[in-house]
Amino acid sequence: MIFIKEVNLAYGHKKIFEEISETIGPRDRIALVGSNGSGKTTFLHLLAGILSPDKGLIVFDGTEVSKLNESARDHLRASDIGYVFQSFNLLQGLNCFENVMMAMAFADNSDESRAKELLDRVGLSHRLNHYPSQLSIGQQQRVALARALANRPKLVLADEPTGNLDPALSAEIMQLFEEFNQVGVTVLIASHDLILISKLRHRIITLSEGRLVTGGAL
Repeated sequence: MIFIKEVNLAYGHKKIFEEISETIGPRDRIALVGSNGSGKTTFLHLLAGILSPDKGLIVFDGTEVSKLNESARDHLRASDIGYVFQSFNLLQGLNCFENVMMAMAFADNSDESRAKELLDRVGLSHRLNHYPSQLSIGQQQRVALARALANRPKLVLADEPTGNLDPALSAEIMQLFEEFNQVGVTVLIASHDLILISKLRHRIITLSEGRLVTGGAL
């Protein structure tokens, strides 16, 4: 599904990635780990087409993402890639239900029943009409997850999706990722919570000093 070959990226004179190569297959479930500043979020942004590499290839489902124009990259993200941002990126003027429906609108989708089902799955059926400012941090995180899954994406990228949740809810959210993975969704999660991830038997990618240094299983 995703082919990454000899990707380089720098900000000014600072190298972020150097000769990164990896293949991520359909139905893979991957943990992306590394210290703060190792480039985990930047790596996710490259895969989503939010950033483009200075050199190298990133091919998603047969399409070289960096060659797409901005509009085409936006459509790709809306239709095929669900992204759970660490800072949620919820629209403050929309309630929970509307935030999920807005994500659907970008993919020409208007399945209200699915939006409600997803919000119910993340425990927010009683908060459909609440706005982000009326929600706890953990509840906002769950809205972001429901939004990411709204359009039945082929790939879900999640940046510390359980970082603001208590252990019990974190386990439930990770279980939800696993359930979607089992029906064909490729999942890549950037996280520091190695104990939680290890319980779900993720494959691991480790980033260190701009390089992909290990691969294997937790």
